[in-house]
Amino acid sequence: METTKNYIPALGFHRLTPLYDPLIHRFMREDMLRDRLVLEADILPGMRVLDLGCGTGTLAVLTKQSHLMAQVYGLDADPQVLGIARSKAEQAGAQITLEQGMAYQLPFPDGWFDRILSSLVFHHLNTQQKQLAFTEVRRVLRPGGKFVLLDVGVPHSVYAHLVSEVIRRTEQAQDNISGLLPKMMKDAGLGNITEIENFASLFGSLTLYRAEKSA
Repeated sequence: METTKNYIPALGFHRLTPLYDPLIHRFMREDMLRDRLVLEADILPGMRVLDLGCGTGTLAVLTKQSHLMAQVYGLDADPQVLGIARSKAEQAGAQITLEQGMAYQLPFPDGWFDRILSSLVFHHLNTQQKQLAFTEVRRVLRPGGKFVLLDVGVPHSVYAHLVSEVIRRTEQAQDNISGLLPKMMKDAGLGNITEIENFASLFGSLTLYRAEKSA
């Protein structure tokens, strides 16, 4: 089993982790983007939902607060951000199960989840890790389950093209920027892959995708 030493922490450095929430809240339309991601997941009462790469727990808490009868899980490789997520969930009174692990080695049984959500995680993974993570997503989804992904996408403006050159050098975002994520999801066995919408942000173009595991 690979250890968690090979992950990229929030903002790239552990010392910057406490700044993650304030920066994301200030410079991105965080509330709108996460609300849209949860809406597209079409979560029903009693479903098991995974926030893959949950970070500080904002999306997991939102998911639980808007779907009280769902069972919400969060997974992240970084124990520091998981500590923040636990505190955030406790303060919000949200009962969430938090696990430490890698996106490409999920510690869950086959077919465990009805829905998997992921926000701004996959551009931290290299090509092999992305492909393994998509394969793991398919494995732990039940037949008919849905995967909703928000991440760096193909640039759709001059500004986004300029930002993408920076991200390309500082993150593992080449596959995202080149528009390869849908093909990678298909190669992993996911189907009904839809590019729902593109959003402009300070960090360039973000794309919302939805995919399913065949029933």
